[in-house]
Amino acid sequence: MQKEINTLFCATLEGIDAKIIEVEATFTKALPSFSVVGLAGSDIQESKERVRASLLTNGFRFPPLKITINLSPSDIKKSGTHFDLPIALLIAMNRSSIESKDTFVFGELGLDGRVKSSSMLFPIILSLKEQALIKRAIIPKEAMGALGHIPNIDFIPVATLSEAILALEGKIKAQRTTSSFKDSKSITINGNKYYYKESYPENFIDVKGQDVAKRASLIASAGGHNILMVGSPGCGKSMIAKRLRWILPPLSEDEILATAKHQFLNGQTPSFQPIRAFRSPHHTATVASIFGGGSQNAKIGEVALAHLGVLFFDEVPHFGKNILEALREPMQDKVVNIARVNKKISYQSDFIFVGAMNPCPCGNLLSKINSCRCTKREIERYNLRLSEPFLDRIELFLNMQEVSSNDKPSLDSASMHQMVIDAFSRQKSRGQKRLNGKLKESEIEEFCELEPQADEILMMAMSRFGLSHRAVVSIKKVSRTIADLEDSPTINKAHLLEALSYRKR
Repeated sequence: MQKEINTLFCATLEGIDAKIIEVEATFTKALPSFSVVGLAGSDIQESKERVRASLLTNGFRFPPLKITINLSPSDIKKSGTHFDLPIALLIAMNRSSIESKDTFVFGELGLDGRVKSSSMLFPIILSLKEQALIKRAIIPKEAMGALGHIPNIDFIPVATLSEAILALEGKIKAQRTTSSFKDSKSITINGNKYYYKESYPENFIDVKGQDVAKRASLIASAGGHNILMVGSPGCGKSMIAKRLRWILPPLSEDEILATAKHQFLNGQTPSFQPIRAFRSPHHTATVASIFGGGSQNAKIGEVALAHLGVLFFDEVPHFGKNILEALREPMQDKVVNIARVNKKISYQSDFIFVGAMNPCPCGNLLSKINSCRCTKREIERYNLRLSEPFLDRIELFLNMQEVSSNDKPSLDSASMHQMVIDAFSRQKSRGQKRLNGKLKESEIEEFCELEPQADEILMMAMSRFGLSHRAVVSIKKVSRTIADLEDSPTINKAHLLEALSYRKR
């Protein structure tokens, strides 16, 4: 029996967080066998045949011993084809001592010994990086295009099993990764770099008229505020919602990578561009598809995929009441939790909620041309589908204007985006870690300073309209964004009055 047990490091995902797994191997004189223990999933059990074939086709001798591979800790369920390479390396080097104790190894093996990538590598390695657990890793060469965006890790890309052995022996140099968003524009604030694109495939110049709606959209974008648009069919609600993503504030490197991580978890190929997400589920979508779910492995849903971007609900009242009520948690806490029997998984979901709805079931209540066909009872029932606690989490309420033949284009996306970037710079220069709409209550007094006259008007509004504490906080946040757009260090009377004009009537 071999006295020393060789070990290599790999990792598996538990929810969206990576856990380090030690891959151990022992070789015992007994009837030849090959087993993998330690709560290994079916894809890891299948790796035995891939490993055996790749070793034999590359001139390696498969040891005629009892081979036991242990994945430790044994109480964590492991999955992923990226365990192939560390298992094969332990068997190929069973007569050698492995010295690279701090090196992680990832890769799926082809039957001919080629090292292939897998969709789980990026979220695993990024999670390890976020936890400061990884400095060096042997990875598939074909994965370098995506993994190369993760900075400050020494990667050793390999194409074959033979190259992986040379890498483990220190005969192939590592490549140090750095930031790689060269095609994007950037601004530096307080030593931190933020990236953005001056690209507007869907431009606000296409929206004719609707100056009030454009102003509200500008405020929502600059401060990260939730917005609900009410208007007749065809007045431009969806047009405005789809154009919001292109004028949103710049993204930091960590935020771009976090967006890419969620896309990988959804099976998408990220572009690694500083463009925020836009998700628009249909009102017939299930709870699981919107929030994530699954009986065995919890899958990411639309709410988490909208992280750092826009979640657009068209025809909000037609969504199930259970969906709208469940949406309150991520709207407030910026996280969505999926509870299962064995574990609870949390996904970040810091998004801007954009809702659109008709004023009544037939849509003509606010129209000056068409007459409404709805009864008073039908209108009340329609509006009651949105509960007060849900509406209390929306800061901007907007009644859209009816389309007119005299409507003309006004602001375009480029000028609106520049105003958003300027407001974003002022927020970050103050030392804010979050946009105004995402400020915690403890930060309100520090960053939302009201002038005496504005404070007096807010007190009057609280008394007259019976505003809840959450409503007052929302008004202060919106006022702060309006002040930032006007380059004002404090919130004055005009800023507060405009914020109050967007409150639900």
